Amino acid sequence: QVQLVESGGGLVQAGDSLRLSCAASGRALSTYRMGWFRQAPGKEREFVAAFNWSGRNTYYADSVKGRFTISGDNTKVTVYLQMSSLKPEDTAVYFCAASLPRGIPTIARFSQELHYDYWGQGTQVTVSS
Repeated sequence: QVQLVESGGGLVQAGDSLRLSCAASGRALSTYRMGWFRQAPGKEREFVAAFNWSGRNTYYADSVKGRFTISGDNTKVTVYLQMSSLKPEDTAVYFCAASLPRGIPTIARFSQELHYDYWGQGTQVTVSS
């Protein structure tokens, strides 16, 4: 069983930065693939970024590329999402997710919710204009 706990959300102004953390617990986590998704009010959950521990590859949605950075600390088994130049449209609940390593790691696979086996409870990010 894998447990994911997100933290770091809050209320910020447009242009500010924020770092989200996802603390993971469980066995063999260093083989898992980790992702961040978000869900804005009235919208479906969407892919934000993903990270592959084994290859340290990263994947981003076009809407956040160049502004967000996903990284991991395998000593703490924690995945981070550094968000910069935040916009009001980034307002959402942000979820951390973990996937068993299945198939070739591609953004097409990482961006699909069905690819992930475990989810955190989410952390709210609100960006005011």
